[in-house]
Amino acid sequence: MTRVTFIHADGEARTVAEAPAGTNLLALAQAQGMPLEGTCEGQMACSTCHVIVAAEDFAKLPPASEMEDDMLDLAACVTRHSRLSCQIELAESLDSLTVSIPPTRRDMRGG
Repeated sequence: MTRVTFIHADGEARTVAEAPAGTNLLALAQAQGMPLEGTCEGQMACSTCHVIVAAEDFAKLPPASEMEDDMLDLAACVTRHSRLSCQIELAESLDSLTVSIPPTRRDMRGG
């Protein structure tokens, strides 16, 4: 099981205590009512599921693919610790993962 803390743009934090390994972070966030759209349903065709991973957790993640990096180039509020939540599969090694939800999102598909 993996615990995930979501930090909203207003600073409010909410912890999801039990997410089984193999759960997609975007799916977990949406199931918990987090404000992540995932407009493209995990196909890496938008950046509406962009999150900022806490610096201490970022190195625990596998590297982003070139395609994910390309989509992140189009995301609003991107930082060096940005990732697409649809590309993060939870694992026991990610227990206590903390991600921030940016204050704005940009969907490049909608013009």
